[in-house]
Amino acid sequence: MIELRHIEKTYASAAGPVQALKGIDLTIGTGEIYGIIGLSGAGKSTLIRCINLLERPTGGEVIIDGQDMTALSESELRQARKDIGMIFQHFNLLSSATVYDNVAFPLRLAHKPEKDIKAKVESLLKLVGLESKAAQYPSQLSGGQKQRVGIARALASEPKILLCDEATSALDPQTTKSILELIRDINQQMHLTVVIITHEMQVIKEICDKVAVIANGVIAEQGTVLEVFTNPQQPITQEFISVVLSNDLPAAFRGSDISPEPVPGAPLLLRLTFLGDNADDPVLADTIKQFPELDISILFGDIDQIKNVPFGRMIIGMTGPQAKIDEALRYLGGRDLKEEVIGYVHQHA
Repeated sequence: MIELRHIEKTYASAAGPVQALKGIDLTIGTGEIYGIIGLSGAGKSTLIRCINLLERPTGGEVIIDGQDMTALSESELRQARKDIGMIFQHFNLLSSATVYDNVAFPLRLAHKPEKDIKAKVESLLKLVGLESKAAQYPSQLSGGQKQRVGIARALASEPKILLCDEATSALDPQTTKSILELIRDINQQMHLTVVIITHEMQVIKEICDKVAVIANGVIAEQGTVLEVFTNPQQPITQEFISVVLSNDLPAAFRGSDISPEPVPGAPLLLRLTFLGDNADDPVLADTIKQFPELDISILFGDIDQIKNVPFGRMIIGMTGPQAKIDEALRYLGGRDLKEEVIGYVHQHA
C-alpha cells in the first residue's frame, strides 16, 4: 500500500542545510495501523507529511498503490490526495463554520451535489458519535469532540489512507483512549490503512500493529509492536518502552550491587516475560514444585495487554544450592517464555 524508498528531506536555514530525513525506507501494508514514534525534532512529522507530499522529499520515492507520488503533476497529485485523509494535533477546524459545514467542506470543494453531501455528512457524524452536534460551532465543543469532527472531515472523501499527526497529543488520557478506539473501529469497518505519528508509547501499545522508531532522521528500529515491546534492540526504543513498561528493580533492590557470578547469600534475580495464552501458565507454581530445595519469591508481577494480546511480566528471586539454581534456569529455559537473568543481588546493610 505505502512504500517509502530512501526518503530524504533537507531544509535551508541561515546556518546552512538541515537534513531532517536521511534515507528512510518503510513499507506499510494495506489495512495496517502503523505507528511512527520519535522525540520532538526526530523527523516524524516531516515524514508523515512526505507521504501526501505536503512536504516534497528532497530525494527518494513515495509509492502508494504502485504509483510514485513524487512523479505526479500538480493536478494528478490533487486527485491522488483524495485517497489520503489527514487529522492533526490542533484539529484545524474552521472556527466560523458549524460541525456540519466543517465536515461538508471538502465535499463542497469537490462540487458534490448538496443532496449527496447531506447524506454523507449525516452518516459520518453518526459514525463519530456527533449527530447531535451538527449545528454547533468548534468553540462549543470539547477537545475530543473537535478531533471527532476532524476525523469525520478526513473521511469525507472516502480515503484509503488515514494519516494521524499527533492526533491525541492535545487530549487528556481518557479522551485519548476513546479517540484511539474510534480510529481502531474505523480501521476495521472501512479497511483503512492508518499511519499514526506520536511521541507517546502508550498510543503505540494501545492500537498499532507495527511500529518504527525514528531518531535524528533515521529509522532506529522497526517491527511488529509485540516484537519491539518484548525485545527492544536500541537504547532509544528501550527508553520509550520504559515509560509504559518499567524495567526498574523492586525498590528494596535498587542501588544494590549486581554480580553475574554467584555471591554467597545473595538471591538470583530473574525477569520473566509471558505472551498470549502463556501469560496464564502456572510457571512459577510448577517451578516451586519441581525444585523444593529453592526458596523462590515473587518480587514484582503484572499482566497487561499489547494490542489485545496478554503480556505478563514477573521478577522473581531465587536462593538455595547453586546446582539447583542452575537446574531451575535450564527448566525455565525450556518453558514458553522469555527469561532474562538480572544477576545475583547483594544488598547493602
